[in-house]
Amino acid sequence: MVNTIKLPGGKSTALNSSRKIILPILILILLAIIPLYLYSNSPSPEITINGSVPFFKKNKVSSPLHFPQNTSNDSTRVTSDYKCDIFSGNWVPYPKGSYYTNETKCVIDDRQNCMKFGRPDIEFKKWRWKPDECDLPLFNAVEFLDLVRGKTLAFVGDSLGRNQMQSLICLLASIASPAYVSCVQETRWLYPDYNFTIAAFWSPLLVRAHDADPNGYSLNSLMNIYLDEADEAWATQIENVDIVIISAGQWFFRPFMYYENGKVIGCHICHKRNITDLTGHYGYRMAFRTAFRTLLRLQNFKGLTILRTYSPSHFENGDWNKGGNCVRTRPFAKEEVKLDGYELESYLTQVEELRAAEKEGRKRGLKFRVLDSTEAMVMRPDGHPNHYGHWPHENESIADCVHWCMPGPIDTWNEFLLQMLKMEDQGAIDGKLQKYP
Repeated sequence: MVNTIKLPGGKSTALNSSRKIILPILILILLAIIPLYLYSNSPSPEITINGSVPFFKKNKVSSPLHFPQNTSNDSTRVTSDYKCDIFSGNWVPYPKGSYYTNETKCVIDDRQNCMKFGRPDIEFKKWRWKPDECDLPLFNAVEFLDLVRGKTLAFVGDSLGRNQMQSLICLLASIASPAYVSCVQETRWLYPDYNFTIAAFWSPLLVRAHDADPNGYSLNSLMNIYLDEADEAWATQIENVDIVIISAGQWFFRPFMYYENGKVIGCHICHKRNITDLTGHYGYRMAFRTAFRTLLRLQNFKGLTILRTYSPSHFENGDWNKGGNCVRTRPFAKEEVKLDGYELESYLTQVEELRAAEKEGRKRGLKFRVLDSTEAMVMRPDGHPNHYGHWPHENESIADCVHWCMPGPIDTWNEFLLQMLKMEDQGAIDGKLQKYP
């Protein structure tokens, strides 16, 4: 709503008419200037959703990214001191659509190949992330491969890490196709022309874990999890990796028996007498703490560690195992949604542990950064496979509102990644974490 101000009306004598006209005009000018001055000198407001608790403070990001306001889509070296938080913004229409299709010769897990299985709408592919204070350049495969020439990039975590890895391979497919190399404990993709390797380490809990009853596995069966022992599947392979993208989330809220120093210290949803009932977030915090400390203690590790933050699910009309689904076809606006409950606590927990690791890492010259995808993805209930990760006749009753369709909003994660690597290459990211909640 626009507020209008009427100039005073009425008759006046010739002698006073000029004075009566000039005075209101001067007052109006002052009224216009003062709010602008106050606004320009006030701190950035917090982002609030529906007038409730702030979703994210404006200064949430791991380090300010020095970023030119009107960056073109080609490779541009940063020459400005302008700081832009690329992780805070909104989704805007982008009629050109996605970088690739489900028929591109790349790696798309069938469970995320939504178009293959008949998803009828395509509008979910026609949105781009627009930061509040700048433009996010399009993904440039040539630029990315030049930045990672001679390096190894590893994804450590669960199937959402694999989801991002496959997105990256598809984004690079316009320039290069990798050779698939299968190893005992991980999957590797080699780009021989660039001597660049992508590795994926399956470790959904980051630490050592196994089923409490080897014969009784189910989605809700009890697992033993050793919170102070990193999973050897990645910990023994990571020392010479140049870039580590670590993430974990959805697996931490099932029944667990918690171990530290080889002894039971509590459990989560175990329903056993005389055992302390600890929260799922206790295990979540300790697993990230152990993972980061493992990287800090590896003598030869000199790589860049990136935490990709919590990826929210969007089940509606029921829980994941009680008929919940995700049928929306458009993004939420920022004002329509907020992260809360266990998902907000998960985000805050992992960020706190990353911040502690970054402080220790500075003593060794190790870099810890945040790829903060959470705000962007909480607005994308339309980006999940739902029931389009399989054929209808397969009678799969559980909707997938956790993973992300490919192509789709997950490609934005790798747009973020490219900009972070550019800033690291140019020395434009501050060495100290400054933008946390």
